[in-house]
Amino acid sequence: QVQLVESGGGLVQPGGSLRLSCAASGIIFSINGMSWYRQAPGKERELVASITSGSATNYADSVKGRFTISRDNAKKMVYLQMNSLKPEDSAVYYCNAQVQSTIIQRERDYWGQGTQVTVSS
Repeated sequence: QVQLVESGGGLVQPGGSLRLSCAASGIIFSINGMSWYRQAPGKERELVASITSGSATNYADSVKGRFTISRDNAKKMVYLQMNSLKPEDSAVYYCNAQVQSTIIQRERDYWGQGTQVTVSS
């Protein structure tokens, strides 16, 4: 079994910064892609940023130049540095990882429980 646990959410003023962290634990042979998604009330879950095992990154247009995704493969962690936050960034942020638990098992998607980010004055 694999668990993803997010941390770092909270309340911040517009223009402020937050850093989200996600730690993977459990039976893990390898982790391929890792991503951050978000879901605001009444909206669908959307991809915010993703990073491959080789550290190639991809961002939603709405966060380019403001958010930075990174990972530490040794620690099995992924991070999201969020700068110049806007009220429209308010959402529950979810960590996602594509994990192969053992060498003979296929890769599976895992999700964290989510962490709330609220941008408000």
